[in-house]
Amino acid sequence: MASVFLLTVLFVSLLATALVVAPLRRGSPRTWLVLLAAVPLLTVGLYQLLGTPAALDPAVRAPSADGFDATAHADPAQFAEAVAELRAELERNPQQPEGWALLARSLSVQGDHAGARDAYAKAQALVPDEPALMVELAQASAQAHSQNLFDDEALALLERAVALQPSNQRARWFIGVAQRQRGQDAEAAATWEALLPEVDPSTAASLRNQIAAARTAAGLPPAAQAATAGAGTAATAGNAPAVATTGGPGLRVRISLAPGVAERLGGRGTVFVMARAPDGPPMPVAAERHEVSALPLDIVLDDSDSPMPTQALSQLATALVSARISAGGTVERSAGDIESAPVTVSLPHDGVVELVLGGK
Repeated sequence: MASVFLLTVLFVSLLATALVVAPLRRGSPRTWLVLLAAVPLLTVGLYQLLGTPAALDPAVRAPSADGFDATAHADPAQFAEAVAELRAELERNPQQPEGWALLARSLSVQGDHAGARDAYAKAQALVPDEPALMVELAQASAQAHSQNLFDDEALALLERAVALQPSNQRARWFIGVAQRQRGQDAEAAATWEALLPEVDPSTAASLRNQIAAARTAAGLPPAAQAATAGAGTAATAGNAPAVATTGGPGLRVRISLAPGVAERLGGRGTVFVMARAPDGPPMPVAAERHEVSALPLDIVLDDSDSPMPTQALSQLATALVSARISAGGTVERSAGDIESAPVTVSLPHDGVVELVLGGK
């Protein structure tokens, strides 16, 4: 059944890509051929990594250099050239919303989230009342943000998408994420609770975890207790269970440089410290960003450091902790980065995780 589904995805994406890039067939046949071959394979590859049960999960949906490399199915240089030629074609003939959307998806796969955001913005400007494009633009804007935040403009796009299409599950999920990022935990819980009856069982299980975390952060009783209270059982402050109002149990991490690395860097660069599920998606469940000049550094990673509140550090039994220095200051991995050896720890962890950047 899975193979039949993947073949169906491949066929549909091939057909859609052929229609979108048809104008390139005569003017740039090589670009047309590469895109026709690469995009459907990228679609299948991304689904294999990002499919259910977390279909609404933006953290899982985000491409990452730490995970599956969807571009492995196409020659990277040829694909990059094809994307550049598609961009040039759109600059010559910009009135193609499907072309801008295709460019945005290609740039997102390459890790260029700012470029994807701008391309989606051009597509959305051409089709201003299309909810799907509004959601894609809002997500790309959050991925391009240095802290993966939905800003006010992105949130407005999501709210307009829901106004136009109340059944849009992704828009409603992201609105809850945006509310959590703003500390509006009770509102996020309510947003997701309204969405819960409409999603499939596997997604619902993940969504319930997020609802529980939001209710805890808001100081609300668990959903089951809230339902009982609504039926006539009053919950009082004296008998309500204690709830966490902080970022949850923390993981202490010490980051330092191996001998000779500081001289090589000259105090320049950005340090990303991350914790993620060892066998889960590549998106970190907790991450902090610091300047190299602050090293050596002692920090505490906790639930408040989640780039997207889709899974909390405190929910993991084990965590893979690592650090990386980016010379360019971007989250995307590059050849010149300096990394620590990853450390796997059981949670909760009482000790200090030692990460040495540039060590052997």
